[in-house]
Amino acid sequence: MGTSLNRFDALRLGLASMVLLYHAVVLSGFQADTSIEDSLALLAELSIQGFFIISGALVYGSWLRSRGLADYAGKRVRRLYPAYAVIILIPALISLGLTFGQPGALSEIVGYVGANLVFLNFLQPELPGLFEAQRETVVNGALWTLKIEVMFYVIVPVLAWGLTRLGRAWWLAIAGLVLTAFAWREAVFASGHPLSEQLARQLPGQMMYFAAGMVMWRLWPRLKTHARMMLLIGIVSLTLSLLVEQLDALRVLGLFGLIAGGAFLPGPPLNAARWGDVSYGVYIVHFPMVQALVAGGVFTALGFAGGLAVSAVLVFALSYLLWWWVEKPALRRDSHYRKVSEERAEDWPNTKPSNWTPHETASRS
Repeated sequence: MGTSLNRFDALRLGLASMVLLYHAVVLSGFQADTSIEDSLALLAELSIQGFFIISGALVYGSWLRSRGLADYAGKRVRRLYPAYAVIILIPALISLGLTFGQPGALSEIVGYVGANLVFLNFLQPELPGLFEAQRETVVNGALWTLKIEVMFYVIVPVLAWGLTRLGRAWWLAIAGLVLTAFAWREAVFASGHPLSEQLARQLPGQMMYFAAGMVMWRLWPRLKTHARMMLLIGIVSLTLSLLVEQLDALRVLGLFGLIAGGAFLPGPPLNAARWGDVSYGVYIVHFPMVQALVAGGVFTALGFAGGLAVSAVLVFALSYLLWWWVEKPALRRDSHYRKVSEERAEDWPNTKPSNWTPHETASRS
C-alpha cells in the first residue's frame, strides 16, 4: 500500500507545535512583555496563516471531488466537530464540578457551552472556577481560528461554483479575492476602531491565505516539480515581508513558497501521521492543558523548560487519544485521514512514492 510523497502532515504538526510554544510562554508569564514574547507571537501568527493556506488547498480540493453538497458537508463536519465538541464540553464539566451550587455559575457554564459549540467563542471565553487568577483567564484562546475555518468551509461551494464558470478568468478572480482581503484589512486598520486588530484577522481579512491554498491545489503538479525554486521564493519573500514594512504583502507568497517547498522537496516523507493525525488535536488541546499546568504550579516548580516538556508530553498523549477515541471513529472508512494513518502504519519504514494525486486525497478527505 503506498502513500503520498508530501509532508503536509508534518507541516501541520510543526505549525501546531509553534502555536503551543507561544501559548506556553504567554500563559506561564515566561519572558512576559519582552521581545522574545513578541517574536514568538509573530511565529504563532505565521503558523496560523500557514494553516489557512494548507486548509485552503485541501478543503477546496475536497469540494471539487465531493459528490455533492451533502457529501462535502458531511466530510467537513465529521473531521472538525466531534473533537471540537469534546474540547468544549470537558472544561465545562470540570467547571460544573468545581462550582456546583454557586449562584450564577450554572448559567455561565450553559452560556459558555452554547456560545462555543456554535464557534462564537468571543461571546463567552471563560468558565467560573477555571483559571480566574491567571495571566490569561480564557479557557481556550486557540479556538478563534476555528470560526474562520468554518466560515471558509461554508463559502467554498459558492466560490467554487463561481470560479468554475469563469474559465480562464479563474486567476483574475483569485487575484480579486486576495486584493479584497488586503483592502479589507487596510480599511479596518485605517478606521481606528478599537477592535480593528480583531476585525482585521477575521474573514475576509484572512481570505488571502485561503485563496493562496486554492492556488496551491490548482498548481499542485507543478509545485512538486519546482519545489526547490518555491522554497527559495518563499524564503526571500517572507524575509522581505518581515524586514520591510511596505513589502508586507509578500507574506502570502512567502508562506506559500515555504509550504510548497517544504511539502514537496525531495527527501524523506516524514510520516508524521504514522500513529494518527494528531495535529488538529494538538492545536485544540494545548491551550487548556497549559492553563491547567500553570494553575497547578507545574511551571513554577519545574521552570519554563520543565513545564513546557510536561505540557508537550501531555498534549501529544491526549491528542493521540483524541484521534483514536473520537476523531478517527467519527470519520467514514474511506476518509483520507483514516487511510493515511493506516497506510503509513502498515508501510513504515518502507514507504515509497506512489502515483498518488491530490485529487485522490480530496475524494477521501
